[in-house]
Amino acid sequence: MRISEAARRLGMSPRMLRYREDLGLLPALRDRPTGRGPAHRQFTEEDLTAVAAAMRLEQRYDITPAALAFGLRVLTESSVRAAVADLGRRTGHVPATPGRALDFEKERALRWLGTPPPRRLRSTDHTRPRPPRRRRLRLRLTTWMDGSVPSASSGS
Repeated sequence: MRISEAARRLGMSPRMLRYREDLGLLPALRDRPTGRGPAHRQFTEEDLTAVAAAMRLEQRYDITPAALAFGLRVLTESSVRAAVADLGRRTGHVPATPGRALDFEKERALRWLGTPPPRRLRSTDHTRPRPPRRRRLRLRLTTWMDGSVPSASSGS
């Protein structure tokens, strides 16, 4: 069916239906008409069902079609999903990774074995233990930066 009939059956304007199609809220076209002249999309019952499901979600969660389209993008694009998850962790909406529960189990096992658990830094600690010196790494960086090869007797 043509867009005017589909829009009438869904209770919206043809312009809103085109907007939803541009956002990606309609199933992709499988058989695109070829030839000369403008290609008009023929809407199927599957298309109408998808739009009606999207409209129910928008009403149920009080969101816009653009917000729903972004939600679909989060589900399908791993880079977007990772960026949104990172933001959620930073703002406290998404809990940190479940490693904390594993830390508890690890500490319990270490106590049972008689090994003291590693010291944790608290938010009040402003000093961090210094890592061991890495002379080999420092020599490699020096070589890379100035192009010279440092002698073994240099004390950097």
